[in-house]
Amino acid sequence: MAHSLQITAARVNPELLDLPWQLPLDTWPDDIVAALPRGISRHVVRFVHLGGRVIAVKEIGEKVAYHEYEMLRNLIRVDAPAVEPIAVITGRVTPQGEPLNPALVTEHLSYSLPYRAVFGRHQRPATVGRLIDALTVLMVRLHLLGFFWGDVSLSNTLFRRDAGEFAAYLVDAETGEMYDELSEGMRLYDIDVARTNIIGELMDLQAGGILPEEVDTVEIGNAFVQRYEELWGELTKETSFGLDERWRVNDRVKRLNDLGFDVSELSMVTDLEGAHISIQPMVVDAGHFSRQIMRLTGMDVEENQARRMMHDMEQYRAITGQSDAPLSLVAHDWLTNVFEHAVSRVPRELSGKLEPAEIFHQLLDHRWFISEKAHKDIPLDEAICSFIDNVLRHRRDERSYIGMDTEELEG
Repeated sequence: MAHSLQITAARVNPELLDLPWQLPLDTWPDDIVAALPRGISRHVVRFVHLGGRVIAVKEIGEKVAYHEYEMLRNLIRVDAPAVEPIAVITGRVTPQGEPLNPALVTEHLSYSLPYRAVFGRHQRPATVGRLIDALTVLMVRLHLLGFFWGDVSLSNTLFRRDAGEFAAYLVDAETGEMYDELSEGMRLYDIDVARTNIIGELMDLQAGGILPEEVDTVEIGNAFVQRYEELWGELTKETSFGLDERWRVNDRVKRLNDLGFDVSELSMVTDLEGAHISIQPMVVDAGHFSRQIMRLTGMDVEENQARRMMHDMEQYRAITGQSDAPLSLVAHDWLTNVFEHAVSRVPRELSGKLEPAEIFHQLLDHRWFISEKAHKDIPLDEAICSFIDNVLRHRRDERSYIGMDTEELEG
């Protein structure tokens, strides 16, 4: 019986055909496998060099592979934080004619880490809270889009640094489904699964001596639920106030913006006596500051990084006497004279240590620290030199973490 390899993809990359699909994934040669940290998975997963990039390949059943491929495509289509699907490979057989499982191919998310790789023996306890906060925001964003995850966990998430915090990305959508709107029952199910999985995963870290025994894993699981409910309520609840308190409309919108969400539409109604107004966000989109930076500079960065950039841009606007100038003009000057000037000073061999936006954030932190220590304002160029020599040069390369030792990771 003849077999033929089949590739299902929106855009087929011919280089995919050069990979050894006739071999089980766990026997692929070392010269094409990238030594990247992997999370816990029910399936065999390998990171593979393909041209000048890295892809993730997962052996999985055919029906599930196609389902996950479509779910990830749907999520990318609505700009959700998720890994990008590349292809589904079917019709795999060994040279002896034995059938092999199909494979799902996704783009490797550069500068990202599975949760276990974030932890090392020198981690601060606050790292756990930062990961949980990132997962909370991810889950709320997905629920607002109508996505039911079904298997929420740290293991099914990748994390990228975001100005002192973390940004979370969905990496496993096997059990996911997309709806116009989630029912209360679906949301509560996802919350309960997340709490159970988080507690179990953190207990596993404790059993391995990676997380201190005194950390209360149940308390952290409960804190996740509380944080989710608070954020969901802030984004979706109805607010009522008197007609003489109309300023609270702008106050509500500002609070949502500060959380990183844009309000595209508000539903406003008055009661029968006309004494009170009730408002409720109708469309809430994440990435308020990211969109501002994209619009002003063309850069695609994480939300907290964008928030930090906007703050620095406003300071630059005031310091340079451009308070009355359009922000679009100020942004161009800031991009050239501050951001690009700083990032371009980083030696090429150190450019993979962190993303440019994260380098800039950490540079600003370092400048503040050495200025505080010196009791005077340190010029930007002097701060850049100090940051490169005393901080950046001693970090691990986060573009891919090839040959990574998790003990050396910093929180």
